[in-house]
Amino acid sequence: MQDRLFQPPLRTKGRYILDSIDTRIKFCSVNWYGGSDELFIPSGLDIRHRNAIAHQIRSMGFNTVRLPYSDELVLSNPLVPATLLSANKDLEGSRALDIFEACVVALTDAGLGVIINNHITQAGWCDGKNLCDAGWSNSHLGPICRVRQTEQQWISHWTTLMARPGIKDNPLVVGCDLRNEPRGLWGTTSWGAWQRAAQKCGNELLKQNKDWLIIVEGIGSANDCSGARKEPVQLIEPHRLVYSVHVFSWSGWGSMDPYSRRPYPAFVLAMQKKWGYLLTEDIAPVWVAEIGNTNGPTKGDLHYWNNLMRYLEHVDADWGYWALNPRKPKDNVVETWGLINDDWKTVVEDYRMESLRKLMPHMNNNKTEI
Repeated sequence: MQDRLFQPPLRTKGRYILDSIDTRIKFCSVNWYGGSDELFIPSGLDIRHRNAIAHQIRSMGFNTVRLPYSDELVLSNPLVPATLLSANKDLEGSRALDIFEACVVALTDAGLGVIINNHITQAGWCDGKNLCDAGWSNSHLGPICRVRQTEQQWISHWTTLMARPGIKDNPLVVGCDLRNEPRGLWGTTSWGAWQRAAQKCGNELLKQNKDWLIIVEGIGSANDCSGARKEPVQLIEPHRLVYSVHVFSWSGWGSMDPYSRRPYPAFVLAMQKKWGYLLTEDIAPVWVAEIGNTNGPTKGDLHYWNNLMRYLEHVDADWGYWALNPRKPKDNVVETWGLINDDWKTVVEDYRMESLRKLMPHMNNNKTEI
């Protein structure tokens, strides 16, 4: 087991996340996806052992990993074909939940923190188009959804997954990211509805383990936490709430002026209104859990990226890159946003890793006492 990068449990103080010795911990995360997709497991287990992938992530400078799952994974928990585990033969004959748990343990054994994310209801790629996956519950839509769930079933899936011993009793499992990009039809989900559901789910999880950080994404595909000013999420345990947003080049529901085209002052105004105020007014931490860009960027892609890097450095926000993976599970298509090559070992050393390393204070042992 490798030395931990921080000392759990974690808690919040104003806009910061602190560890047990009151050192500020800045989440510098990467997303390792696959558990929410059609194959039901984190990708790459046919190429490299999970322990080696975990050490690879740490060697790249990340200190935390966002690990997504689908509700369908919990519901069906299928037996995983051995062909998907050819580099992890000790997991052959295992079901999806066992493999997900084993990947969590591999990451934490490497000293990394893990944030588990309920990403989608029906296993598959989250493209923002499927109404059945646009929120935490979809039972009101009736038979149009292949996988249906009520709000209570969504919470039950959370508590089932988090009860597994390699997760519940693991001090480096530090957070629960309650739902990916709640949006509803064309971004119609209200903050109030989501705030109430997030409180209910977060409080149930805190009854399981009072030390978990409860992470609540913004509405409108995780763009907007402005509603938290008047309707903050209230948890039964103090100092456990973290808000989260996603910022991509096209972000902003209903916007004819995407971030790929906005000048920096306009970009800053949007960030400040939607979530930056939580930091500048010392209200709560914000984890920008999904940022990303392609390995072959256009002029607009680079404009967005440079503005975002400038802003994240200015406000010193926690962040997470989407994604580690070199390929998508469906049809094994190339993931142009990935940070490693098909061998799950060779880092794509381009402008993205160069920028991200500049946002990693722990790479230079630059820790802050709060």
